[in-house]
Formats: sequence, C-alpha cells, structure tokens
Amino acid sequence: MSRIVAKVAALSTAAATLLAPALASATSYSLWIHGRNTSQSTQTGNYADFSYWGPASTAAGVNKKAVNWNGVGHISDTNGAIRNALDCFCTGQNWCYVAAHSAGDAQIGYALSLYGGTSRNVKNASPGPSGTCGDAGGTQTGWNIKWVDVGGGAGGGTELANLGYWAVSDAITSDLRTGTVRSMYNHNSTQNALFSMFAGAKGTAYSGALPGQDDEVVAYHSTGALSATGSFCNPGDWFCDDSLYLGTQGSKSAPKWSNHTVQFRDDGENYNHYTSGTWGGIMSVVRQDMVSYAY
Repeated sequence: MSRIVAKVAALSTAAATLLAPALASATSYSLWIHGRNTSQSTQTGNYADFSYWGPASTAAGVNKKAVNWNGVGHISDTNGAIRNALDCFCTGQNWCYVAAHSAGDAQIGYALSLYGGTSRNVKNASPGPSGTCGDAGGTQTGWNIKWVDVGGGAGGGTELANLGYWAVSDAITSDLRTGTVRSMYNHNSTQNALFSMFAGAKGTAYSGALPGQDDEVVAYHSTGALSATGSFCNPGDWFCDDSLYLGTQGSKSAPKWSNHTVQFRDDGENYNHYTSGTWGGIMSVVRQDMVSYAY
C-alpha cells in the first residue's frame, strides 16, 4: 500500500469514526516526540512546550502536542513519558498522528513494540502537571494511532555513537549505538502502525564517519528503516552500488523493517538533521506532511 493510499484509508476510517453517533466527541491529536537533547531544555509532561522544535505558533498538524522527555536518559528509563502521552491522547474515542525526530524514532518504536499490545486504561485527555491524565473508565489494548512520520530516524542507531564522536556520558548515546538500539526491541512489531520515513542527505562534518548518504548525524541505513547497517545511497549517485528505495522495497543487501516505508529521500541533498529551533532540517518536510494530512 502506498503512503498516500494508506493515509487516505486512515483518514476515511477516522471520518467514519467521527460520524458515528456513539463517538461524536472523538478528537484527533498530533504528537511530536523529540530526539536527543543534551541541553535538557524541554519540560517533561508539558505538552505545550515546543522549544525543541521552534515557535509553538507554527502549524504542525491538528491539536499538536509536544511529547517531551529529558533527552539524555536511557530509552527504557524515559519511555514512560511517551506512554503517558499515548495513554492521554490516543485511547478511548481519540486518535493520534505521531511525528518523531532522531531518537524519538526509537522512543515510539520501543513503546509500540513492548507496550503496544498491552492493556491500557482509557484516559480523559486532560493532563495534570506531570503529564498524566485521569481515568475515563474502561480499558483497551494498545493505542489508537493512525500513522507515524519519522524524520532523521535513529531507530537503527548512528556510527557517531559507536565511534565516540559525542564525547559525553549521557545514557542515550550508549543506547544509540547501532548494535544496541537494533537489538533493544523488535522493529518489525509496530502494532500495524505505518512508519513513514523521511531521510535527509545534507551530510557535512561527520560524513567520513557515517556510511553512505547521511544527514550529518544519522545514515540512510537508519533513516531509511533498513534491517541492516551498510553504505546506502541515492539512485544515480556516482559509485552508488546499494540504493535506498522509496516505498517498502528493501535495498540490494537488506530489507526494510515491516510496516516501514520511505516517504521522502533527499535526492537533492538539501536537508540536514537539525531543527535549529525553527522547525528546520529534515523535520521541515515532516512538518509539512503533518500539516497536509494530520487533520
């Protein structure tokens, strides 16, 4: 199923849900999960704090919510903040679109793989100061997620973590080693949520450390959701022997993970990894996709 067809199907299902008399109060939300953040500038549990991304007034999908975590802790230790947001806004009659950046890819993947098939209390979408919501009554299995957009996804790790280019001691850096994060959870288990990947290729400073095309922080093997590391490139590039393909097609040497598709490949090498406080880099493409389809 193509990305556009999948989105139309999701939106048609949502429209039918919203029209059902029993679900007249259903609401859709756009959840934004940030990546590694050594400044720890965001406030966990504050769904209005978009300081990682850019101006909060910028359009970024229907009923946008910033899903903040401390940005430096182990995924296993900080993933509760992501699950709190999913419980708050994606249970009962409510549905969510999810956008994730960098390590946010691993955060949502980890949540879906390990907790997406568990029983969740239906919540009232009215969070308290800690970011948790009250019980609305009843339970359900997993969360109501229409699809996930991922820019600069680090679910497959980065060689910068492997090689010590980040001379820091934060726990998330150790998690983002390619071998570590790839074995941390089952990337094929998304509870049928479609992950649409947006892969940037404007690599500069660290291009020698990263194989194939990269966005300066993460290489195509991760941003393109490939099941093995390698030197993947844009079709038509000089000396390109193993292309990253759009859609669900794997490369010559590795399949993509299940329920993952490459929606955008940066053939023009125009987009780097960084949001730069302006909704910039590869996330500018993700933001436009959310504006167009998350409504």
